[in-house]
Amino acid sequence: MTSLWAGIVHDSLTSALAAFFPKGAYLQLKAINSAGSDWTDRLVHDYSLDIAAAHELLGRAASHARLIAVNVPSSYGHWIEPGVCYNIIGYYEMPNARVIYREDGQVRSFGIASMISWRGVWYVVHLGAILRSTDSGEVDEPASGPGASAYSGTC
Repeated sequence: MTSLWAGIVHDSLTSALAAFFPKGAYLQLKAINSAGSDWTDRLVHDYSLDIAAAHELLGRAASHARLIAVNVPSSYGHWIEPGVCYNIIGYYEMPNARVIYREDGQVRSFGIASMISWRGVWYVVHLGAILRSTDSGEVDEPASGPGASAYSGTC
């Protein structure tokens, strides 16, 4: 999560990629044609847009914002069976974790739409939105204070 935070603070996809679901894992997981280009052209593209949107949310004082915690509602974690969401193999998914930070003396937060566990490590796979209607970045449920996670389904 420190890599994700560094990417947001500095508006750097390169920094944030260490927190992102690895391409090799995605290729093993997905049962779709052109999984490699889907990872690059859709997932990483959207992640980049969302990193920029989160950076914009922090505003001019982004470099002074400090990560406090990432709240993960463990009760939301669930197993995705093989064959669901176009997957070859099953995996654990965690929707709606929350990034909590302090900026200008105020606690604020926003969500992480979805994370996937791969070999015991959690990775962001959708930061701002799982599905989107426009080619623009999104910040998931920004809030004053720590905010609250609400369960959402998968795919």
